[in-house]
Formats: sequence, structure tokens, C-alpha cells
Amino acid sequence: MHPTLAFIGGGNMASAILGGLRRAGRPADAFLVVEPFEAQRQRLAAEYGVQAQAHADERLSQAALVVWAVKPQLFGEAATPAAAWLGQALHLSVMAGVRSDTIADVCSTQRVVRAMPNTPALIGQGIAGLYAREAVTELDRAEIEAVLAPTGRTLWVEREDDLDAVTALSGSGPAYFFYVVEAMIQAGLDLGLHEAQARELALATCGGAAALALQSDEAVATLRERVTSKGGTTYAALESLRADGVGEALQRAVRAAALRAAELGKT
Repeated sequence: MHPTLAFIGGGNMASAILGGLRRAGRPADAFLVVEPFEAQRQRLAAEYGVQAQAHADERLSQAALVVWAVKPQLFGEAATPAAAWLGQALHLSVMAGVRSDTIADVCSTQRVVRAMPNTPALIGQGIAGLYAREAVTELDRAEIEAVLAPTGRTLWVEREDDLDAVTALSGSGPAYFFYVVEAMIQAGLDLGLHEAQARELALATCGGAAALALQSDEAVATLRERVTSKGGTTYAALESLRADGVGEALQRAVRAAALRAAELGKT
């Protein structure tokens, strides 16, 4: 069988997509990975049984879909030897900041989709914002959704600039969550809990609250209000957060990430 899906780059996000598709039943010989690092090539071959090679060659011309999964600053270096073989393929980029115009120009095709995934994709619980150029067909969109399905949810946006907001909110978002959980765990330790207890309580609480919100049709603010009795413990905590401007600080943080995403796109 000729490879139908090629990956340029075989790191964490490529592994999340590739591993999910292999578990879903796609055969190993349907994949081709171009990965310069030998240790990573060996890992991909051992875990997924796929062919991983150090350099691009004519085999890439057999792929119907190419996934760009290199670090953004390495795109030019990776694309130069590969571009000659990729003009007929549909292209999916999971590189942050590399604009679709750049990919289209380098690869001589307008069938380009950009995705902004996040790290929970590694366990099939991610969400990816997607933007498609005009030449991308409905069938192309369906293929992209099928490829990303094992990593979690997908959400299409109409403007490429919206991916900067997606990057700031969900792409970087897991780090905000971990930052808050770190603070909750430390508070538990300060109050006398053991670290394992504080960690389990913080993570289970946050995970359960997120699951409740996802399953509810009510506004998040309404769910918050239901936990909050005036004069009670939750009220005291929220008043402290408001006094410290935590909500505004989080909003500023997301805006800072969006601004940086836009700056990276321009460079």
C-alpha cells in the first residue's frame, strides 16, 4: 500500500494524531513520517509500526494529505526539500503562527487548513480550532475532521486571525489551568494537607467542574452562583479573588497571548 498520509515532523502532536489513527484501525503502511531525529524515528517505528525516514523524497508525492508538525521556526528548513513533492496534496498545519499564505506559497497549493490544537490531544481530550482557505472543499474539511477526531473536538473559525484568539484561549489554556492548580495545591499544603491529598482534591475538583459545565446548558456564571452562598466559604474566596483582580488579570493574560500569536504570525 502506498502511504496516503504523510507527516513532516514526528513530535508530540504528530504522535497524538498518528497514534489515534492507528488505534482507530488505519494500517501502518498508510503513513509516512519525515523526522530528522533518529531517536524519535525509532520510537515511532516501535510504537506505531510506521515508516519514518530522515529526509523528504519522492514518496511524499503519493500522500493525499500532508500534516505539518514541525516547530514553526523550522518550517522553512523542513519545507525546502519537501515542497517539490507536495503540490497535489491537501495540507494540514498544526504549527503555531505560520500563516496559511506562507504554506500555500511554499507548497504551491491553496488547499491548506491550519489547526491550533492543545496538549490534551495527547490523551484524546483536546480541542483544535480550524481555519480553511477558500480552495478547501467540504470533502477536504471532512477528511481533516476525520484525521483529528482521535485527538478530541474540532471547531472551525471563519477568519484566520481568529486562530490567534484560539491560540490564546485553548492552545495556551492548559498552562493557565496548570498554573491555577499549582496555586490550589500550594494552598492545600499551607492548610496542612499532604501533597498527594492536595493534588487529588484540586485535580478532581477542577476536572469534575469542567465536566459538569460541559454537560450543562446553563451559563458558567449560573453554575458559579449555585455554589456561592452569600456570607459562606465560597463567597469569602470569590470576594478575595475579586479584590485581587484575578478575573481581570486572566483576561489580560489571554490578550497578551493573542498579541504574541499575532506577532509570531507576522514574523
